Amino acid sequence: MPKMIWLGMDVHAASITVARYDDAAATATVRTIPNDRRRVPRLLAGLPADADVRACYEAGSCGYGLQRELAARGVRCDVIAPALIPRTPGDRIKTDRRDAEKLGRYYRSGDLTVITVPTLAQEALRDLVRAREDVRRDRTAARQRLGKFLLRQGFHYTGTHWTHRHWLWIRSHTFDGPTRVVFEHYCGHVVALNERLRDLERELATIAQSPAYQPRVARLVCLRGIGPLAAVILLAELYDLRRFPTPRALMAFLGLVPSEHSSGAQQRRGGITKTGNAPARRILIEAAWAYRHTAKQTRRTEHALTTQPAEVRAISERALHRLTARYRRLLGRGKPPHHAVTAVARELCGFVWAATIVSAAATSHP
Repeated sequence: MPKMIWLGMDVHAASITVARYDDAAATATVRTIPNDRRRVPRLLAGLPADADVRACYEAGSCGYGLQRELAARGVRCDVIAPALIPRTPGDRIKTDRRDAEKLGRYYRSGDLTVITVPTLAQEALRDLVRAREDVRRDRTAARQRLGKFLLRQGFHYTGTHWTHRHWLWIRSHTFDGPTRVVFEHYCGHVVALNERLRDLERELATIAQSPAYQPRVARLVCLRGIGPLAAVILLAELYDLRRFPTPRALMAFLGLVPSEHSSGAQQRRGGITKTGNAPARRILIEAAWAYRHTAKQTRRTEHALTTQPAEVRAISERALHRLTARYRRLLGRGKPPHHAVTAVARELCGFVWAATIVSAAATSHP
């Protein structure tokens, strides 16, 4: 049996604290090195050539560069979900050394949850999706600032906001002096963010039509409420859905399952856990609102289904009728609309999973 060596690493922008456990040793050897790719070989310095070395560190702002560097050198390195690291009640001392030791110890005992490391292509697409989300939030804030500015000047619009007519109403106002400068600044900021958002969405649309993503996007848009942009966002955030063995695993990953605090004969369930991937969860909840309407396929989904096999059409029809009935049934039981939509989004997860993996063996993934 080769010697087992476990490395727990507390990674920061400037330094890496490494706790080394040899086999079943009770204590670790700890050292700190600069966080520099040129110094990565120092992590492996002094390790036996025939040892089975396994390393881990928490997912964070330092990304996956260290994992990829170690993997390229033949070292198994896992990235750990920070929120799922066991916490000891009453432990109020936190240092880099203690964090590294705890990671190495829990990693050796198998008590840590490993996350899936994206490929470079998957990470690039995810960064593009999140850049688009940042711009969308910035635009919302810029619109609010412009609206509140006009309200302070005594102008209030009673129709639907941010339509073409609303924008013409905004631009119809004129001001003098410093007030004009402020007004033009707010308007220009909204226009610039609109253009930036269009550019990013145009790039996402191009990627959605690429050979690597088009087959899966084409299947997802067969589900009501999911358009090409929502489909590519889901694929960017979730990577390959075949890594989830069941739809329930995907629901739990997205935090759409109820929280629970049961003991003995008492069962107490609360709101959804909201763990996992928040952008994908938001997309599914937004898509679920489409099922509050009559159970009839839209023109867009009917067109999308024309190029898909019978299995995908069956999934789309089943989702349409089941989720529409589910929403109405929950409303009939007195549930608020947003609670009903959350329940529909949870079940929509299962149809997304099924539509994505159908005929997946014939599709190459990036």
